[in-house]
Amino acid sequence: MKDGNTHCIGLAPSVDERARMMVLGSMPGAASLAAQEYYAHPANRFWPLMTRLLGEAETPSSYPARLEMLLRHHVALWDAIDVCDRVGSLDSDIRNVKANDFTDFLERWPRIHTIGLNGGKAYATFAKANRPLLTRPGLRVLKLPSTSPANARWRMDDLLAVWSELFSPR
Repeated sequence: MKDGNTHCIGLAPSVDERARMMVLGSMPGAASLAAQEYYAHPANRFWPLMTRLLGEAETPSSYPARLEMLLRHHVALWDAIDVCDRVGSLDSDIRNVKANDFTDFLERWPRIHTIGLNGGKAYATFAKANRPLLTRPGLRVLKLPSTSPANARWRMDDLLAVWSELFSPR
């Protein structure tokens, strides 16, 4: 604990040689960190959204099967933030950020050509820490609306319309 905040350590990336695109959140919320699973809060719309975007019949029930669904469709998953301090799960409460380094990451996984940032905090953190990547030839970076239940003004159909850009031809 530091100034009433909880020290949060992000999860490992889900990536393999099939990945051509990547979705980045900010930092997993409390439920996700407790479960050690991305988007574990049942009200988060990430998994149902990805299921529909990928044309799958239903969201896999197990976490490993969910990750495999993404990888099968060439989608890696990670976060813009490596470690931070935060009470609760709101991005607005994140403090003392150490961002992940995506220059080194993309050298290791050079086939990734599109990065979708899940929400404003993910985008702002990525942009600040990885500014040269925003204009890197051959890399598309998309700011997407958050799938968090805190972003209730975005209905599922609205999210689908905007997030479909992740899968559109470059």
